[in-house]
Amino acid sequence: MAGQSRQALRTRIKSVKSTRKITKAMEMIANAKLFRQRSKMESNREYAQRLQNTVDEIVYKNPEAESMFLTKTNNEHKMTIVFCSDLGLCGGYNSNVMKLARESLDPEDPVILIGMSLYHQFQEYGFHLLNDAPISSDKITFLELKKAVETGTRLYQNGEVGTVQLLYTQFVNTMTFRASFDVLLPCTIAEEEKQAEPEKNGAEKELPKETLFEPNAESILNSLIPMMVQDVAYSDWMESTTSEQGSRRVAMKTASDNADDLNQSLQLEYNKARQAAITQEITEIVGGSSAV
Repeated sequence: MAGQSRQALRTRIKSVKSTRKITKAMEMIANAKLFRQRSKMESNREYAQRLQNTVDEIVYKNPEAESMFLTKTNNEHKMTIVFCSDLGLCGGYNSNVMKLARESLDPEDPVILIGMSLYHQFQEYGFHLLNDAPISSDKITFLELKKAVETGTRLYQNGEVGTVQLLYTQFVNTMTFRASFDVLLPCTIAEEEKQAEPEKNGAEKELPKETLFEPNAESILNSLIPMMVQDVAYSDWMESTTSEQGSRRVAMKTASDNADDLNQSLQLEYNKARQAAITQEITEIVGGSSAV
């Protein structure tokens, strides 16, 4: 009985060590991908911020300018682009996206799902998917993502939806990732700070230079806002992929640590079983010699 127990323990220890090798390798790969994706995400922020600032400046300096992309409507239907992963083993990354989608989205509203892992679940829950086949999140290009945003822009312009939004995972830090929404249309522009007031020491801040917009502010906004929302979608996609790798790294590290703990526990149990077997053999030998 003790021999069978030791054999089972040896098999389990071997299995745990093999699993740990896999999780440790996946942790290292995810860590490398996290570093690369985070660098890309941070590099894109400057361009996105400058584009946002340009739109802000046009709206702020031309309050009379009108654009359909800035006008809110009474249409309650929403078109949502959802980002998830292609693969599993990334902690709660996909489950958090699915949970927020079920809590906040109307299944009748159109959805474009980018990522393969949740495609069948969205179908099972009855969501109105516009893409007939899964779209790979890892292999998607900017042009393919642009087409998805243009589909939402077209639905918005035709009045079929009143909001175009993204469901993505916000990268807070290397340990924290939060599923959230980002509204693309109607575009909400944060007003620039008003002309500087005199500072406490009496000095005045430098006033912004006058900018001329040609042919007119409306034409520029109608061309620039679609470009801006496409870049926002691309930025959110990069933030989601960065969160995916971060979540996978954390999950694999946790799995590796648990494997270490389980291996120590099994090794201790194996040593106890081995010691018990040796003690029993010695007892049998002593008992046999005494009988003689």
